[in-house]
Amino acid sequence: MGPRLILLCGLPCSGKTTEARRLERELPAVRLCPDEWLTGLGLDPFDGPARDRVEAVLWRHAQALLAAGTAVVLEYGFWDRGERDEKRLRARELGVPVELRYLTAPLPELQRRAELRNREPGAIALTAAQMAEYAAMIEEPTPEELALYD
Repeated sequence: MGPRLILLCGLPCSGKTTEARRLERELPAVRLCPDEWLTGLGLDPFDGPARDRVEAVLWRHAQALLAAGTAVVLEYGFWDRGERDEKRLRARELGVPVELRYLTAPLPELQRRAELRNREPGAIALTAAQMAEYAAMIEEPTPEELALYD
């Protein structure tokens, strides 16, 4: 398939990890998930500065992988359009196609999924209140924005 950057956008429990794992197998691609790196390093996944540092390192790694001809799936959530634009434009500078996949579900469904996931060993626990807060924060991609991607 060659190099390709795939950005997975969506709230927690929207299916990003399931989609990323599927793409990782089927393309194949390298999947980069900050939550897994943070917990794997023993860091708090809610520590904003630590998350920023890990995401910056993963983004540098992703660019090297893309330059080497590898498909990359970034499982960041991408709640902010500016962050999505930054990755899209940089990938284009590298001559790499870039996709944005927006995964969504109604808030009550996301809250239900979070409750189920909270029961799994090692899960990052999220409350219904946190999910509602996050839903108010995400800048959902518009049809015009989605049209900018391959």
